[in-house]
Amino acid sequence: MNALGIYEKALPQDLSWEEKFNLTHELGFNFLEFSIDESDERLARLDWTAQQREDFRNAMWRTHSRINTLMLSGHRRYPLGSKDPAVRKQSLEMMQKAIDLAVDLGIHNIQMAGYDVFYENKTMLSRELYIENLAQCVHMAAEKMVMLSIETMDDPFINSLTKIKHCKTQVHSPWLQAYPDLGNLSAWPENDVPSQLENCIDNIAAVHLKDTRAVTPTFKGQFKNVPFGEGCVDFEGLLRTLVRLQYNGGYTIEMWTGDNQDADPVSEIKTAKAYFDDLFKKVGIEQEPISK
Repeated sequence: MNALGIYEKALPQDLSWEEKFNLTHELGFNFLEFSIDESDERLARLDWTAQQREDFRNAMWRTHSRINTLMLSGHRRYPLGSKDPAVRKQSLEMMQKAIDLAVDLGIHNIQMAGYDVFYENKTMLSRELYIENLAQCVHMAAEKMVMLSIETMDDPFINSLTKIKHCKTQVHSPWLQAYPDLGNLSAWPENDVPSQLENCIDNIAAVHLKDTRAVTPTFKGQFKNVPFGEGCVDFEGLLRTLVRLQYNGGYTIEMWTGDNQDADPVSEIKTAKAYFDDLFKKVGIEQEPISK
């Protein structure tokens, strides 16, 4: 049995937290994935007051909801591998705040974006600084017993489970794991995705469901807003692999329909949910019952 979640950015953005949680259940999902991205609005959540945190928890509890994962993509703006010491300091402060927020909100898993740097040039130094600061992040998380899971990215720095497994040889901790995005994995032609799932199943803490269009010598790939079933991801094959490997962690459908201000994000979510309901039934995944 597996839980199925929906990314916060898929939902209409003008709803209260209680309305978002209720809609999550109405649409047939077990949990909502929380976002701390690089926008000022969402970065401000790291500095929520005690009252704001209490209000959020109360909204969760009233609606019998939960947040399984905090998706921390704010490191795009303040990367761990930056050449600027002030930016690296901010990146570590961001991580400590995210860990503390996760503890206060009852979130057990922080998904880290696997970028050494995003807006700067990648160098051997940026790689080394990333690994050094990743170790500090893992130590901070371990102190609070919060899991850090590196996502496979739309970026060649960490675009495979194999690269995350190598990171674990440099930072030894059970509190550092992998968050594969089936779309990002499939878009890179060098990835043998089924073999990577088989070789790294012991490190997989959560899975993103997203479609993509593949990278080619003349095309940089499309990593967002590809309708499910129209991209390069063999969802049935990969889900069958995960069933055989007895993966029973959560799946999250990753969409940006609400954040994109699409005309009818709820209808688009329903279409995506129906797509995966059919696939789950076909491959033998039983979804956790919805909390009432």
